[in-house]
Order: sequence, then structure tokens, then C-alpha cells
Amino acid sequence: MKIISTNIAQPTTFLWNGKNVKTGIYKIPINTPIFLGKEAVKGDEVSDRKVHGGEFKACYLFSADHYPYWKNLYPDLDWTYGMLGENLTVDGLDEKQIHIGDIYKLGNALIQITQPREPCFKFGVKFKSQDVLKQFIEHSYPGTYVRILEEGSVNIGDTFKLTEKARNSISIYDFFQLLFSEVKNKAHIRAVLDNDALPQRKRDKLKHYL
Repeated sequence: MKIISTNIAQPTTFLWNGKNVKTGIYKIPINTPIFLGKEAVKGDEVSDRKVHGGEFKACYLFSADHYPYWKNLYPDLDWTYGMLGENLTVDGLDEKQIHIGDIYKLGNALIQITQPREPCFKFGVKFKSQDVLKQFIEHSYPGTYVRILEEGSVNIGDTFKLTEKARNSISIYDFFQLLFSEVKNKAHIRAVLDNDALPQRKRDKLKHYL
């Protein structure tokens, strides 16, 4: 896996149900290093701290491999990397191969895979269709958030070096399926109940399905 674009956003405001809503989803390539901090990417807009940023969502990664799929569905949009709201566009990122809790050295930072992105209405606004939320869930390749174990700068061309493989975990792909499936895979739930790469509240919610 290799970084091919670094992306950040300035705050953008749009009208939603009669109210002004601020967002940081409109990320654009900056082609310079970015600094991964414990709570967020330095200089990047994080408007709603309840659902973005923080320890378990400090930085969002999306695979360049999935861009052709989305460009085919939405050919009239102004396509650049960062379009899916990611801070890092990554060549070769495969949600079926990365597992919750995996730790990688990336540039000067040490990162840990945490959880997939769950789409919200702001994503629909950016794509000019709320249908994209269902499409995103059905496609099941959501990218991943990471926790920053050691802060540092990362840049285009930096590669991911696995330093510790998570034990008794599941892939980001399987976890995304688990979140949105009506019938929950209990083996997958049990596999993540003690995984501290996930927020405790998320694990507690899944535990109710056992």
C-alpha cells in the first residue's frame, strides 16, 4: 500500500433542511506532507467532533482502487483525489486484507487500523444524491479510519510497513458487513469484543446482539 495523494479541507457551509451545516468533507489534494495528530490531521477541517476526528477517527484512508467504480456511477462530478472525503488516498488498500488493530509504520507516524467509514447525509450532499449512501453500503468498500499511536508527517510515496498484526480480529470489510447486516455474524462480534482498536461504546452496542 502506498500514499498517492494527501488531502485536506477548508470549512464549507451548505443549507440542509433550512439550517446552515458546516462540513469538512470537501477535501482537495495538496501534494505536500500532512501531519497526523492524535485527534486529527493538522490543518484539516473537522466540523462535527461527535462523528469525525478524535482518537479512533484521527485520519481517514480510502483506496484509489475504488475510484473507477464511483467515477462510473457519477461521471459528471468534478473528480479529484479526496472526493470520498479521505485524508490519504492509498494505492492497493484492500478492506478484505486489513484488520482492526493492525499497526503500520507510515512515514514518520505509527498508525493503527480502527473502523470503516459509515456514510452520512453530508456525503450525499457532496455527491448531489442521497442515493449514494445506499450505494456506498452495498459496495462494501468503505475505506478505514486509523488511530495515531505516534504522531508524525506522511507524504505521497510513503508505503505502509506492517509492524504488528492484530490477533483474533476481523477485516474492515467484514466489520462493515457486520454493522449493516440485519442478521449479525456472532463469531465476528465475539472476535472484536476485546479489541481496543474499536471504541468501547461500539463494542458494547454489538454485544447486545449475542
